[in-house]
Amino acid sequence: MDTLRAMALFVKVAETGSFKQAAMEMNHSNSLISKDIGKLEELVGARLLQRSTRKIQLTEIGRGYLAHCQNILSSHQDAQDYVQDMQGRPKGRLKINAPMTLGITALGPAFAAFTALHPEVELDVDLNDDPVDLIAQGFDLGFRASSVGVDSNYIGKPITTFSLHLVATPSYLEAHATLHSADQLSQHNCYIYSLAMGKNQWPVNGGMTVSGNIIANNTIFLKEALLQGFGIGLLPSFVCAEEIQSGQFVELLKDEPLPTLSFYVLYPSRHYTPPKLVKFIEFMQSWFNDEQSRV
Repeated sequence: MDTLRAMALFVKVAETGSFKQAAMEMNHSNSLISKDIGKLEELVGARLLQRSTRKIQLTEIGRGYLAHCQNILSSHQDAQDYVQDMQGRPKGRLKINAPMTLGITALGPAFAAFTALHPEVELDVDLNDDPVDLIAQGFDLGFRASSVGVDSNYIGKPITTFSLHLVATPSYLEAHATLHSADQLSQHNCYIYSLAMGKNQWPVNGGMTVSGNIIANNTIFLKEALLQGFGIGLLPSFVCAEEIQSGQFVELLKDEPLPTLSFYVLYPSRHYTPPKLVKFIEFMQSWFNDEQSRV
């Protein structure tokens, strides 16, 4: 039995909760995975998974063994990365977590350009707006855009900053009272981003409570709704810059200072940072520096 392969298959089943999903992601058959994990259980002398027709659960021993397997596989990957580093070529897979909207609007072209430059690096990208434990879910790195600080459990590298903009369509402004001050926001239909830290407490004039008849967890959705001309929204530049430039959106209260969103990459602290991760972070910093210089 290939013990490292069996450990990797066990970790994948534990992460996905499914033999079928693990088989698809690892490009192995269900029977091979079941056979290898069975042999792994024989090797350690304990049951690692409780199997049923509906779901798979880790046993108590399995939960502890999972953490050891993840550490062993990470160390094994570090050893391989060290050799690649000494040979001067980044290679292997990077498992990346990023917010959905950022992934759709800003990251795709950058990721494609990186893989064109380093074709032996595979980017496995998960777009998800939910809070993610990068270490527990096996991610090599994650991207975040926030007005608050970096999670102290990770190493954070700044990439760039994004501005926030208060916007509405010309048709909305023609049909409603002119907005001269932040205090008047309470008189308007404000579309709210539900995942923002303040939610309906917008960071305008020290904090203004707003209300509206649309609340959503995706800013692209809110942008499309706002383009219909029935509300006001607070959107980041990577979502609305083109619409402001084209005149589809009018920027409101431009003299009111708004906080910026810091865009940074997070990755777990490790004894050895693999070259593929170093190269990727350096590339992303350079890419967004070039983007800023073209604005």
